Amino acid sequence: QVQLVESGGGLVQAGGSLRLSCAASGLTFSSYAIGWFRQAPGKERQFVAAMSSSARTTSYRDSVKDRFTISRDTAKNTAYLQMISLKPEDTAVYYCAAGPQAQGLQYERAFGYWGQGTQVTVSS
Repeated sequence: QVQLVESGGGLVQAGGSLRLSCAASGLTFSSYAIGWFRQAPGKERQFVAAMSSSARTTSYRDSVKDRFTISRDTAKNTAYLQMISLKPEDTAVYYCAAGPQAQGLQYERAFGYWGQGTQVTVSS
């Protein structure tokens, strides 16, 4: 049974930092691309960042480039999203996802496994 468990969310002031973790089990972690998505209240879930299974390729939505960094530790079966210079508009539930695809990682359909989400709230 595949499980993805996010942690590390919380309440932070604007300009602050958080590091989200996504612990994976039940799959060969190194064979899966990892994605981070977020959903703010009343809005559709949106792509944030993704990393290929090899970790050689990363992609980010424009609004988080230079502020967020996706990474993965294959030995720990864990992916991370380091977030700095947080803004109130970053407030959302953040989800990690895993999928075997190599292309189209900005789309939800590339990912077959999802975590339950972790809340990030940035106060102004």
